[in-house]
Amino acid sequence: MQLQDLLYGVTIKELVGRTDREINALNFDSRKVGKGDVFFAIVGTLADGHQFIDQTIADGATVIVCENLPEQLNAEVSYIKVENTSVALGIMAGNYFGNPSASLKLVGITGTNGKTTIATILFKLFKALGYKTGLLSTVENYINDTVVPATHTTPNPIALNQLLRDMVNAGCDYCFMEVSSHAVAQHRIEGLTFAGGVFSNITHDHLDFHKTFDSYLKAKKAFFDGLPKSSFALTNTDDKNGMVMLQNTRAHKKTYALKQLADFKAKIIENQFSGLHLDIDNEDVYFKLVGSFNAYNLLAVYGTAVLLEQDKLKVLTLLSSLSGAEGRFDYITSPDKIIGIVDYAHTPDAVQNVLSTIANIRKGTEQVITVIGCGGDRDKTKRPVMAQVACDWSDKVILTSDNPRTEDPQTIINEMEAGVSPSNKRKTLSILDRKEAIKTACHLAQPGDIILIAGKGHEKYQEINGVKNHFDDKEILLEQLNPIS
Repeated sequence: MQLQDLLYGVTIKELVGRTDREINALNFDSRKVGKGDVFFAIVGTLADGHQFIDQTIADGATVIVCENLPEQLNAEVSYIKVENTSVALGIMAGNYFGNPSASLKLVGITGTNGKTTIATILFKLFKALGYKTGLLSTVENYINDTVVPATHTTPNPIALNQLLRDMVNAGCDYCFMEVSSHAVAQHRIEGLTFAGGVFSNITHDHLDFHKTFDSYLKAKKAFFDGLPKSSFALTNTDDKNGMVMLQNTRAHKKTYALKQLADFKAKIIENQFSGLHLDIDNEDVYFKLVGSFNAYNLLAVYGTAVLLEQDKLKVLTLLSSLSGAEGRFDYITSPDKIIGIVDYAHTPDAVQNVLSTIANIRKGTEQVITVIGCGGDRDKTKRPVMAQVACDWSDKVILTSDNPRTEDPQTIINEMEAGVSPSNKRKTLSILDRKEAIKTACHLAQPGDIILIAGKGHEKYQEINGVKNHFDDKEILLEQLNPIS
């Protein structure tokens, strides 16, 4: 492909050199640049790509996309000066792969909690409806039946457009993808064509990256601001910021809710460990998923499917047979009726959602034992809050490690302990080793008790000092509870 074809849609501030060059590949990682490549000099949080321009030219780069032109220009190289290199990367990556997002119906799901479950159930539903479908999620990416490992909630623009191109080549009609606030802020979804966007909710999270809640909110909203007229924007109006998402969007505005009037409405009739009984659009339906938070997720899926012109009754029939995403209220029962639940909940709101669901279902005599930690190198302000929420909703709490990353795990636990009130200290233990914490919870549990292992969900590793070691909460829980298949 020639450079001039890659530049379609890019706002260029200054062009130096030829545009009739044949391009080999696109790269924003200076270590991977080869002969005939385009190098994007991106200003990152840890390094500025402009520092590596000379090195990439020496390695064979023939085109440099940058925000500031070097003082010394190479006559054999073309330079494209732009306002924002990350924006240009998204647009040019789309052009390089033939703008695959326009060749299928791409739906983005954003929000603090629920993204993975909504995207995963939509993927399963549309496969059950007979369509070839793609999924881009925190847990796994799928191209129909082929699994592609996930490294980020939303991949970088090159990897993202490559995956979408592979989906189109495989004949996919739809793709459902999680859209993280990081991805919006870092312009990873720039240049994509969306058929629709879904908002689940927004609560305290990622302030290590966004710094303020207002900045976090604006990142979510920017996704809806960028939707085209031809798409739909579906929002949860029970969330106090739900309508904010629709304020400036050009998309068709639609709503869903459990508590107030909306385009898509549901009512919880019964909520048990065996599943949910809901009234959706005046239809009585039983679902395998558990909890009021999943009632919202199911309603978002239903609304999305209807907006994508699927038959309502067929959608509800198929939805009733589907399970959720791995590591989301994933529970097992031991021979003596101890219930063990693994959940990805890693924000105060998500922890409260899971524990309030358990509180609504429990008969009143069982103990709730919660094992919980907080990730290192992430938003520190939520640590005491998460410990407080866990204590308020549990009979016993074990504070432990999550993914400490480069932080001292004991320091993280100390910061969580600061949120434990004097009255709650008697029911709180601190056990640094996560496996020992889970084993202790199982040993403390009596028949009928409920154990929640929160924070890591589907993850099969624990990251300590930059090294990911095999670790699976559910695997340990299965070993300890030894459930009957």
